[in-house]
Amino acid sequence: MTLRAPVLALLLSTWLAGCVTETAPTSRYALPDTTNATAPVAGAAATYRLVVSAPELARFLDVEGIILQLDDITLNEAQRHQWASPLGQQLARGMRRRLAVRLPDTRVMDRAEPAGTGASPSLTLHLEVDRFHGRFDGQAVAGGQWQLRNADGRLVALSPFTVTTELDADGYPALVRALGESWDKVADEIADAIEKLR
Repeated sequence: MTLRAPVLALLLSTWLAGCVTETAPTSRYALPDTTNATAPVAGAAATYRLVVSAPELARFLDVEGIILQLDDITLNEAQRHQWASPLGQQLARGMRRRLAVRLPDTRVMDRAEPAGTGASPSLTLHLEVDRFHGRFDGQAVAGGQWQLRNADGRLVALSPFTVTTELDADGYPALVRALGESWDKVADEIADAIEKLR
Protein backbone atom coordinates (compact mmCIF):
# COMPACT_ATOMS: atom_id res chain seq x y z
CA MET A 1 0.00 0.00 0.00
CA THR A 2 2.82 2.41 0.75
CA LEU A 3 4.35 1.73 -2.70
CA ARG A 4 1.08 2.42 -4.51
CA ALA A 5 0.63 5.97 -3.24
CA PRO A 6 3.95 7.32 -4.66
CA VAL A 7 3.36 5.54 -8.00
CA LEU A 8 -0.17 6.94 -8.28
CA ALA A 9 1.06 10.41 -7.32
CA LEU A 10 3.77 10.21 -10.00
CA LEU A 11 1.30 9.07 -12.66
CA LEU A 12 -1.19 11.78 -11.70
CA SER A 13 1.45 14.53 -11.81
CA THR A 14 2.71 13.30 -15.20
CA TRP A 15 -0.84 13.27 -16.57
CA LEU A 16 -1.57 16.76 -15.25
CA ALA A 17 1.68 18.09 -16.67
CA GLY A 18 0.68 16.69 -20.05
CA CYS A 19 -2.67 18.44 -19.86
CA VAL A 20 -1.24 21.87 -19.16
CA THR A 21 1.76 21.68 -21.50
CA GLU A 22 0.85 22.92 -24.94
CA THR A 23 2.98 21.74 -27.82
CA ALA A 24 3.82 24.27 -30.48
CA PRO A 25 2.00 23.64 -33.75
CA THR A 26 3.85 22.15 -36.68
CA SER A 27 4.43 24.47 -39.63
CA ARG A 28 4.52 22.94 -43.11
CA TYR A 29 6.28 24.50 -46.09
CA ALA A 30 6.08 24.17 -49.87
CA LEU A 31 8.88 25.31 -52.14
CA PRO A 32 7.82 28.52 -53.86
CA ASP A 33 7.06 28.51 -57.57
CA THR A 34 9.20 31.41 -58.68
CA THR A 35 8.36 31.03 -62.37
CA ASN A 36 5.95 33.32 -64.15
CA ALA A 37 2.58 31.56 -63.90
CA THR A 38 1.49 32.97 -67.25
CA ALA A 39 4.69 32.05 -69.12
CA PRO A 40 3.93 29.87 -72.14
CA VAL A 41 5.09 26.25 -72.02
CA ALA A 42 5.43 23.85 -74.92
CA GLY A 43 2.57 21.50 -75.72
CA ALA A 44 2.24 18.32 -77.74
CA ALA A 45 3.77 19.88 -80.87
CA ALA A 46 7.01 20.89 -79.12
CA THR A 47 10.24 20.48 -81.04
CA TYR A 48 12.06 18.74 -78.18
CA ARG A 49 11.18 16.38 -75.34
CA LEU A 50 12.74 16.25 -71.87
CA VAL A 51 11.94 13.68 -69.19
CA VAL A 52 12.78 14.75 -65.63
CA SER A 53 13.09 11.66 -63.46
CA ALA A 54 12.48 11.70 -59.72
CA PRO A 55 15.63 12.93 -57.96
CA GLU A 56 17.70 10.65 -55.75
CA LEU A 57 18.01 12.28 -52.34
CA ALA A 58 20.74 11.75 -49.79
CA ARG A 59 19.29 9.73 -46.93
CA PHE A 60 19.40 12.61 -44.44
CA LEU A 61 17.28 14.76 -46.80
CA ASP A 62 14.58 12.14 -47.34
CA VAL A 63 12.75 13.12 -44.14
CA GLU A 64 9.79 15.31 -43.17
CA GLY A 65 11.72 17.98 -41.27
CA ILE A 66 13.69 20.77 -42.90
CA ILE A 67 17.41 20.25 -42.37
CA LEU A 68 19.74 22.81 -40.79
CA GLN A 69 23.52 22.44 -40.75
CA LEU A 70 24.53 23.71 -37.32
CA ASP A 71 28.30 23.69 -37.83
CA ASP A 72 30.82 22.06 -40.15
CA ILE A 73 29.70 18.51 -39.21
CA THR A 74 26.32 18.64 -37.44
CA LEU A 75 22.99 18.31 -39.27
CA ASN A 76 19.67 18.74 -37.49
CA GLU A 77 16.17 17.81 -38.66
CA ALA A 78 13.54 20.33 -37.51
CA GLN A 79 10.66 18.70 -35.63
CA ARG A 80 8.07 21.47 -36.00
CA HIS A 81 9.11 22.85 -39.39
CA GLN A 82 8.37 20.23 -42.03
CA TRP A 83 7.89 19.88 -45.78
CA ALA A 84 4.23 19.97 -46.86
CA SER A 85 4.83 17.02 -49.19
CA PRO A 86 7.90 14.79 -49.70
CA LEU A 87 10.91 16.86 -50.67
CA GLY A 88 11.76 14.64 -53.66
CA GLN A 89 8.31 15.23 -55.17
CA GLN A 90 8.57 18.99 -54.64
CA LEU A 91 12.02 19.12 -56.23
CA ALA A 92 10.89 17.09 -59.26
CA ARG A 93 7.73 19.17 -59.84
CA GLY A 94 9.64 22.40 -59.32
CA MET A 95 12.40 21.40 -61.75
CA ARG A 96 9.88 20.38 -64.43
CA ARG A 97 8.08 23.72 -64.15
CA ARG A 98 11.29 25.75 -64.10
CA LEU A 99 12.72 23.96 -67.15
CA ALA A 100 9.42 24.19 -69.06
CA VAL A 101 9.52 27.98 -68.68
CA ARG A 102 13.25 28.25 -69.49
CA LEU A 103 12.97 25.95 -72.55
CA PRO A 104 9.77 27.07 -74.29
CA ASP A 105 10.35 24.81 -77.31
CA THR A 106 10.64 21.70 -75.09
CA ARG A 107 7.87 19.53 -73.72
CA VAL A 108 8.97 18.67 -70.16
CA MET A 109 7.46 15.47 -68.75
CA ASP A 110 7.78 13.15 -65.79
CA ARG A 111 7.94 9.99 -67.90
CA ALA A 112 8.88 9.00 -71.42
CA GLU A 113 6.16 8.69 -74.03
CA PRO A 114 5.43 5.19 -75.34
CA ALA A 115 7.23 4.07 -78.48
CA GLY A 116 5.31 4.63 -81.69
CA THR A 117 3.67 7.90 -80.63
CA GLY A 118 5.60 9.86 -83.24
CA ALA A 119 7.32 11.97 -80.60
CA SER A 120 10.87 13.08 -81.23
CA PRO A 121 13.56 11.29 -79.19
CA SER A 122 13.88 12.74 -75.74
CA LEU A 123 16.60 13.56 -73.28
CA THR A 124 16.29 12.30 -69.72
CA LEU A 125 17.49 14.35 -66.78
CA HIS A 126 18.69 12.45 -63.70
CA LEU A 127 19.31 14.40 -60.49
CA GLU A 128 21.20 13.37 -57.38
CA VAL A 129 20.70 15.82 -54.52
CA ASP A 130 23.05 15.52 -51.55
CA ARG A 131 22.56 19.02 -50.13
CA PHE A 132 19.33 20.98 -49.81
CA HIS A 133 19.34 22.69 -46.46
CA GLY A 134 20.06 25.78 -44.45
CA ARG A 135 23.58 26.44 -43.26
CA PHE A 136 24.88 28.05 -40.05
CA ASP A 137 26.36 30.97 -42.03
CA GLY A 138 22.93 32.15 -43.26
CA GLN A 139 23.05 30.44 -46.64
CA ALA A 140 20.60 28.07 -48.33
CA VAL A 141 22.58 25.46 -50.24
CA ALA A 142 21.60 23.05 -53.00
CA GLY A 143 24.20 20.59 -54.18
CA GLY A 144 24.60 17.32 -56.01
CA GLN A 145 24.98 16.16 -59.58
CA TRP A 146 22.86 16.13 -62.72
CA GLN A 147 23.22 14.08 -65.88
CA LEU A 148 21.52 14.03 -69.25
CA ARG A 149 21.04 10.85 -71.27
CA ASN A 150 19.74 10.53 -74.79
CA ALA A 151 16.96 8.20 -75.97
CA ASP A 152 19.46 5.32 -76.22
CA GLY A 153 20.56 5.83 -72.62
CA ARG A 154 23.95 7.23 -73.62
CA LEU A 155 25.37 9.88 -71.29
CA VAL A 156 25.61 13.21 -73.14
CA ALA A 157 26.27 15.64 -70.28
CA LEU A 158 27.13 15.44 -66.60
CA SER A 159 27.95 18.09 -64.04
CA PRO A 160 28.15 18.56 -60.28
CA PHE A 161 26.34 21.57 -58.91
CA THR A 162 26.61 23.65 -55.75
CA VAL A 163 24.65 26.85 -55.45
CA THR A 164 23.97 29.04 -52.45
CA THR A 165 21.54 31.84 -51.71
CA GLU A 166 21.82 34.18 -48.75
CA LEU A 167 18.76 34.36 -46.50
CA ASP A 168 17.23 37.83 -46.41
CA ALA A 169 15.76 37.30 -42.91
CA ASP A 170 15.82 34.86 -40.01
CA GLY A 171 13.39 31.96 -39.81
CA TYR A 172 12.12 29.00 -41.77
CA PRO A 173 9.96 30.96 -44.27
CA ALA A 174 13.06 32.88 -45.38
CA LEU A 175 15.04 29.63 -45.57
CA VAL A 176 12.42 27.91 -47.76
CA ARG A 177 12.27 30.93 -50.10
CA ALA A 178 16.07 30.97 -50.37
CA LEU A 179 16.11 27.22 -51.10
CA GLY A 180 13.61 27.91 -53.91
CA GLU A 181 16.00 30.52 -55.32
CA SER A 182 18.87 28.03 -55.12
CA TRP A 183 16.76 25.54 -57.08
CA ASP A 184 16.15 28.29 -59.68
CA LYS A 185 19.91 28.62 -60.13
CA VAL A 186 20.27 24.86 -60.63
CA ALA A 187 17.52 25.00 -63.27
CA ASP A 188 19.38 27.86 -65.01
CA GLU A 189 22.56 25.75 -65.20
CA ILE A 190 20.72 22.73 -66.60
CA ALA A 191 18.75 24.77 -69.15
CA ASP A 192 21.97 26.39 -70.39
CA ALA A 193 23.60 22.98 -70.79
CA ILE A 194 20.60 21.64 -72.74
CA GLU A 195 20.65 24.64 -75.07
CA LYS A 196 24.35 24.05 -75.79
CA LEU A 197 23.65 20.43 -76.78
CA ARG A 198 21.30 21.51 -79.61
